[in-house]
Amino acid sequence: MLQVNFWVRMCWRGVVAVVLMSSTGRAEAASPADPSGTWLVEDGRARIRLERCGPTRERVCGFIVWMKVSDDSRGRPLRDELNPDPEKRSRPLLGHQLIMGLKPAPEGRFDGEIYNAEDGKSYAVSLWRDSSDRLKLKGCLIRFLCQTQTWTQTLDVQPGQLVGLTGDVNGPRADKEWAVVPTPVKTKAAAK
Repeated sequence: MLQVNFWVRMCWRGVVAVVLMSSTGRAEAASPADPSGTWLVEDGRARIRLERCGPTRERVCGFIVWMKVSDDSRGRPLRDELNPDPEKRSRPLLGHQLIMGLKPAPEGRFDGEIYNAEDGKSYAVSLWRDSSDRLKLKGCLIRFLCQTQTWTQTLDVQPGQLVGLTGDVNGPRADKEWAVVPTPVKTKAAAK
């Protein structure tokens, strides 16, 4: 009898363990995997830093932090000359924001817009982690004309890569609409 109870308990523990593992797996699949990190684009021409942004940090913004070729033939930084906003046309491409506050979406995706400095236009984009070190980015010109790229996470630093925090001297620069806005401090007059 004692041996039967032992085996019943062991089987019961096994069933409980399997149920717990399978329910944990489903919970992880339902929540979006944070894409924050530095990613090498598919063609190897740039590295993009993705980080949380927005007032509650639930969105994702992206910045060019390294470019294979960041200067023109005269040694001057490449500029965002085709930007529809005249104020942004003189900014260097290295360090500029190209992913604009993607919102969390179903199936672990983040959806929103990506800016393409090569033509000065913005496109609909969706991104998600394909694995721990792979990110899928699907951009669409129109709903049925889409292309998907695979980006690879990088942990090393290349010469010329921006490593500072966003907004710092050696870091990328957020567009003014995505720059961190300090929280207002309540004064005694406002508290009354």
